[in-house]
Amino acid sequence: MGKNKLKRFEENNTFPNLIQPRFEEVFRKDHSIKGNWNESFFKNDKPIVLELGCGKGEYTIGLSRQYPEKNFIGIDIKGARLWRGAKTAVEGSMDNVAFVRTRIENITSFFAKDEVSEIWITFPDPQLKRINALKRLTSSVFLGLYKTILKPNGLIHLKTDSQELHQYTKSLAELNELKVHHCTNDLYLTVKNDPILSIRTFYEQQFLDQGKTITYICFELSNEKPFIEHKYQRT
Repeated sequence: MGKNKLKRFEENNTFPNLIQPRFEEVFRKDHSIKGNWNESFFKNDKPIVLELGCGKGEYTIGLSRQYPEKNFIGIDIKGARLWRGAKTAVEGSMDNVAFVRTRIENITSFFAKDEVSEIWITFPDPQLKRINALKRLTSSVFLGLYKTILKPNGLIHLKTDSQELHQYTKSLAELNELKVHHCTNDLYLTVKNDPILSIRTFYEQQFLDQGKTITYICFELSNEKPFIEHKYQRT
């Protein structure tokens, strides 16, 4: 492990806005912050917005600057990446920002029913093999997890360079009769100068430099029935 990474891990331990539980603390258990984000951490009653797989936290930071009336929490398993977002927030005295180091599968250990208003998913691993379909962060399995923590009709935003993941998510929303607010397979062709959608992550800029097209979809988890999945043959 490089010296810079070790130094970042050490500095992560000093950040008051970064929660890093041990695996055994949240595996099939609830973290003490669950249901207490507004009262214990942010000390306000503002809506909570999550960024899943946040990497360096560019969207978490960018959104928090534009919406001081909301609280933002970035979640990722990579501590070296989270260091950048947490450090930026500390240095900027941004009191509406937090980060959690954990796997997305553990999300219900950190958030209670109706505790979250919106979820952003920015450039996740598209898991293109059909055998990995349920690992996609917009699969029926993950939508079920999000449903347990989102307020009624809470929003899901997906921004990705993967046309396959975009189309999969769009068709899954249609299959489950979810209300789609916005959908485009070429974001910057159809949306100009949007202060929210134009926030660019480190990975997005890399994709743009490679000439890739960015997609976006926003939909509600408005269906009360269990989510159903596409029927795939295992390949």
